[in-house]
Amino acid sequence: MQALFSDAFFKDLAKQYGTPLYVYSGDKIAQQYNHLKDSFEARSTRFFYACKALTNQHILQLIRDLGCGIDCSSINEAYMAVRAGFSPDRILYTSNGIAFEEIEAAVSLGIHINIDSLSNLEKMGAKYGHNYPVGIRLRPNIMAGGNLKISTGHEQSKFGIPLEQIEEILQIVRRHQMHIRGLHIHTGSEIKDVKVFMEGANRLLELIDYFPELSCMDLGGGFKVAYRPDESGTDILQLAAETKLIQEAMSKRAGRHIEIWFEPGKYLVSECGYLITHVNVIKENGSTIFAGIDSGFNHLIRPMFYDAYHHIRNISHPNAPEKKYTITGNICETDQFASDRLLPEINEGDYLVFFNAGAYGYEMSSSYNARSKPAQVLHYRGETRLISRRETLDDLMHLQIL
Repeated sequence: MQALFSDAFFKDLAKQYGTPLYVYSGDKIAQQYNHLKDSFEARSTRFFYACKALTNQHILQLIRDLGCGIDCSSINEAYMAVRAGFSPDRILYTSNGIAFEEIEAAVSLGIHINIDSLSNLEKMGAKYGHNYPVGIRLRPNIMAGGNLKISTGHEQSKFGIPLEQIEEILQIVRRHQMHIRGLHIHTGSEIKDVKVFMEGANRLLELIDYFPELSCMDLGGGFKVAYRPDESGTDILQLAAETKLIQEAMSKRAGRHIEIWFEPGKYLVSECGYLITHVNVIKENGSTIFAGIDSGFNHLIRPMFYDAYHHIRNISHPNAPEKKYTITGNICETDQFASDRLLPEINEGDYLVFFNAGAYGYEMSSSYNARSKPAQVLHYRGETRLISRRETLDDLMHLQIL
């Protein structure tokens, strides 16, 4: 896989800011968003960045300036969006098993809201009735996604109101004369097959007659991103063409224009990000050669949590003869990034760079073992700047009452 930055650039950053270090390309984010926008041009499709992937304020402001909306999974993410300068009409909040007080807080912000349960739909209707338009998140009963842990639309999933409970939904809506603006589904992450999105869209199409005030259909996110050198992602042009057809069918059936919404997260920021690490120790145990680095699942948990693959490059000796290595971290857990990975010969002191680290890397990091979270650097339009510093011991202890 080809990196967006040179090995020399990575090494200079490592020396300047230390390691581990997260590095992001703002230009790649812009490229990804513009590809979406251009592919769906003039097709009345709106995009809301699923900010749970990466919430640094500088990243949010960049995405705001590109013209993208923002999708939030918690009220604090919504507050972050407001601080980043998103107007309420560009903020989407999709609740999930939360207290109704959090929905009330979202109402106070005047943002778009998707309701995830019959319980909160009833409370929303009782308090706000027709006065606050909302969306309803449905469970489409579709199994999809790259891993069961990131499949969210199947019959055992906690997400959304099951389609088979449509009568209960309609009773609540009619009882409180609610204004249902949109219907929402999200089947999972790492979805390559465009047919999955269309299957969900067709299930929403069948519900249009029940909701006379619908103005949008939200198909969620989960576009496939290539992590391995031999992989390809979701065909965005095909998705755009198929979406145009289903949108026309929805609008014809509704007798009015229906917008299509998507919530790309990983698609926008995964490929923009890299994690630079330093090799602390080489250890040979029988047939296994361990390369122990100065990071762990406290900084990048995806390989351990999802068995996710991340391409790794030895930027110190990229052309050395290859050997098989097991790349491990430095925390007191089994934090194995890769097993028997063929890499150019690694020496203590080398720098290893992990690709596709922009999404759910820093965002899912922790200070486990009292190890500091890395710094983050953004390179955009020829300028490189620190966008969050490395944690210190004082940071780790600042909430403790001593």
